[in-house]
Amino acid sequence: MIKDPYQNAVAQLEAVAEVLGLDEEIKERLSVPDKVHMTELEIEMDDGSKKKFQAFRSQHNNAKGPYKGGIRFHQNVSEAEVKALSMWMTWKCSVVGIPYGGGKGGIIVNPKELSRTELERLSRAYAKWAEGFVGPWRDVPAPDVNTNSQIMAWMIDELLEIKREKGEDKLVNWRATFTGKPVEIGGSLGRTEATGMGGFYTLLNLTQYKGWNKNEVKLAVQGIGNVGYWFAKLAQDEGYQVVALSDSKGGIYNPEGLDVDAVLQHKQETGSVVGFANSQEVSNEELLELPVTVVVPAALENVITHENADRIKAEAIIEMANGPVTPEADKILAERGVVSIPDVLANAGGVTVSYFEWVQNLQGYYWSKEDVFAKLKKIMDRAWQEMVDMKELKELANMRMAAYAVSVDRVVKAMKAFK
Repeated sequence: MIKDPYQNAVAQLEAVAEVLGLDEEIKERLSVPDKVHMTELEIEMDDGSKKKFQAFRSQHNNAKGPYKGGIRFHQNVSEAEVKALSMWMTWKCSVVGIPYGGGKGGIIVNPKELSRTELERLSRAYAKWAEGFVGPWRDVPAPDVNTNSQIMAWMIDELLEIKREKGEDKLVNWRATFTGKPVEIGGSLGRTEATGMGGFYTLLNLTQYKGWNKNEVKLAVQGIGNVGYWFAKLAQDEGYQVVALSDSKGGIYNPEGLDVDAVLQHKQETGSVVGFANSQEVSNEELLELPVTVVVPAALENVITHENADRIKAEAIIEMANGPVTPEADKILAERGVVSIPDVLANAGGVTVSYFEWVQNLQGYYWSKEDVFAKLKKIMDRAWQEMVDMKELKELANMRMAAYAVSVDRVVKAMKAFK
């Protein structure tokens, strides 16, 4: 595994370029972001001192539309990370056929060390810095790791104030610059469930593809955060058996099935899923190796590697986390006949509903939750079929390469259309 995420992203691109027969010029252009913005943001702390924070925004490719991607607040944010993530966002938007390119931003900070007022100042400072290169038709950020709808609201407010001062506030609905907003100021209904819902639709397609009876399918879900919870909840309501769940402190397993809502309530009351009644305690590592039909890594990256890939007993993997399976593990899984559904498709429900939010903002017309989910299902179903068709057409080893081939091909065609 290449530890530098950007080098890893470029290596993946080179593999797809070989499949598609891309020329060197196109490959080189796609290997490098269009622009990487960097600065130091200085804010006043609550004690009156001043502190600087390194900030980034990588804009990878906008051939298909405005750059799109989250802003993360984390101590491990780096230039390499945002460059890689912006490239992966280009492929994610393209594979589901929404008119965006890829972007990603971040600040090197542990937000848990900031007060609410300090967090607001930092959020507003980022928006003030980014004002010149974001906008509904230029770059559309969203929440990511350690950011949320409140932080988006602060950023929008700062952006609107600058646009009012410049007399540009009537030109466009500037609220469409940021997605993942509170519903009260233009956010979309269904955004909370969106990523898990998109993964659930992927599960339905996988079930049909494999010819399974859903009532006999056993699921192990690593991570019961927002994404893992909604995936597990929706699957259980549909008749699938959720037999294992975990959080950062450990996991639980009951081969006869778990009640997802009861597990969540237990976690809220005790701080962990561990200790849930009538369940066996397992580690997060052990959960991945349980005798289930589908294992769903929905928390951390690089959890299935060359070290444990040959111990995976599941027939399939649905990647709800970003990058949970390493390239080395991909090869082992493919050789063993384990179907691995890549993150660029499986967890694309979030960015797809962010796209819906943007469209609703620009139209000034808002959809019901039922409309949002129906539109999401149509897009996820189509993207699934296009991935499967590409895998069969090119006789590719795994679904990841098929999804990447679909998405990169579309971006290349868009780039060539401008020539």
